[in-house]
Amino acid sequence: MNFPAPWKNRVAVLAVGLTANKLIDWPFNYILYPGIIYFFGIWWGGLIMTFLSFLLCIMIIWFYDWSKKDWLGIETIKAMKDYEGGHSAGRMTSWFLRRSEPVAFLFLTFWYDPFIAMAYLRRGAYNGMGARDWRIFLASLLLGNFYWILASWLGVSLLEYLWVRGGSLLRGF
Repeated sequence: MNFPAPWKNRVAVLAVGLTANKLIDWPFNYILYPGIIYFFGIWWGGLIMTFLSFLLCIMIIWFYDWSKKDWLGIETIKAMKDYEGGHSAGRMTSWFLRRSEPVAFLFLTFWYDPFIAMAYLRRGAYNGMGARDWRIFLASLLLGNFYWILASWLGVSLLEYLWVRGGSLLRGF
C-alpha cells in the first residue's frame, strides 16, 4: 500500500504518541500506584499518588500544548463532533459526541486520565488551560485518583489476604 506522505506522518505521530502514553501510563497505574498504596497506606499513599498524578498530567499537558501535535488523536476525535458526511457511523459518532460531555468526562476520567479528559473537553486545541479547563482537570484528577486509590487498596489488600491465608493453609498440611 502506498499512503500519501501526510498519512504516513499522521500514522507515525499517533504510533509514537500512543506507545509513549502506554509506556508512561501502565507502570504508573499498575506498578507505582499499588506499590505506594502498599508502603504508605490508603491515606498517605493516596495523597502521594494524587500529587504525582497531578504533576505527571500537568507536564503532559504542557508538552502537548508546546508540541502542537495530536499524538493521541484527541483533536481528531473532537473534530468528529461536527461531522455531517455520508457515513452513518460518522453521523452517529457525531451525534453522541455533541450530546454527552458529562458521559465523556466520566468515561475519560475512569478509563484514561485527567489530561485526556481535559484535552478532549476543552474548547480549542493547544491553547493552555482556562478556568473551565482547570475545573474539568481538577474534578477528573480527584475522581480518577479516588477510583485508583480504592482499586489499588482493594488489590493490595486482596493480595495480602491471599498471601497470609495461603501461608496458613500450607502450614496446615
